[in-house]
Amino acid sequence: MLLEPNETQALVARTARDFVERAIRPVASELDREGRFPKEILKGLADLGMMGVNLPSELGGAEAGVVAYALAMIEVARGCASTAVTMSVTNMVGEVIHAFGTDAQRHKHIPQLTSGAYAAGAFALSEPEAGSDPGAMRTVATKVDGGWSLTGQKQWITSGAYAGVLIVWARTGAPTALPGGGGTRGITCFLVEGGAKGLVPGKPEDKMGLRASNTVPLELDGVLVADDAVLGDIGGGFRIAMMALDGGRIGIASQAIGIATAALDEAARYARERKQFGKPIADFQAIQWMIADCKVELEASRMLTLRAAWLKESGKPFAQEAAMAKLYASEAANRICARCFQVHGGYGYVKEFAIERHLRDARVTTIYEGTSEIQRIVIARGALK
Repeated sequence: MLLEPNETQALVARTARDFVERAIRPVASELDREGRFPKEILKGLADLGMMGVNLPSELGGAEAGVVAYALAMIEVARGCASTAVTMSVTNMVGEVIHAFGTDAQRHKHIPQLTSGAYAAGAFALSEPEAGSDPGAMRTVATKVDGGWSLTGQKQWITSGAYAGVLIVWARTGAPTALPGGGGTRGITCFLVEGGAKGLVPGKPEDKMGLRASNTVPLELDGVLVADDAVLGDIGGGFRIAMMALDGGRIGIASQAIGIATAALDEAARYARERKQFGKPIADFQAIQWMIADCKVELEASRMLTLRAAWLKESGKPFAQEAAMAKLYASEAANRICARCFQVHGGYGYVKEFAIERHLRDARVTTIYEGTSEIQRIVIARGALK
């Protein structure tokens, strides 16, 4: 593994960084304050190839690879974590369709995602009673003439009210009346287009952080899809979900690194400018040690994440490495943001300073795409084999 990005990877990162400085950072606090979904910004990212970084060029992707995607995610999250998570899920949806879809499904949906014609993609797996345990899923797909009827509820769906296409998991096999659900067998993936009849987004969640990311419950009330909307094999949905989440964890680890990078930048700048006892607080050992600990954890997170990205890009097993990267980077980001908040003292507690937004945004990275506890299970299983 090379420890420095190649020319393509560096170009993607630089392109993302330039766009962030020009179009995202100046409005990030406003987006957070208003809870406004950044449609125009997302279209700008799509125009730069950021909605399909690891997808083939013939489908509108940048075809730059997983490492380039991780580097781009870091840059976008450094500017606005809400925008980054929307970008992350959209890239994941495109990759899942490319990996498991038919040629017709790929050509129908992926160019719409990569071009920005679809504002976003959505990943509808979680339910009110099925988060870390997808085997408790209650959404059902009933076979009808020429297709399927989907009925159930989904919860915490990123971009659910704006997505042009949603990957929806539903039970086609085992009965749902069993205690704890029907297990992971008999779960199937479906491609559902945004605005489909019977697909009803609920009220957006009023979240602590990521306030410019649209997060909604979804009601599926007899949503009809054709037979050609099945993604992969009937009953093969659980495998698709797990493989998608493995890759998604690289994106969330990258997001956590971007948030932590922004927090450390803010803290270092503030420490150089803020004076107490006649000199900058950056001269005090207590502040220097907090900054040093942040820097070490940030670089360790970066190495773990880029290694996982490189393994995936190389076609090697990467699930355990992705879990380690996601676990460490997300928890480190929370520690880093807390320290950087402390460096700001009382000023960190007011919205005039961006550090309070970074602290709020970082918190959820230990929860979605698999909680820290789930990552530890994945890691332990691999270590104990």
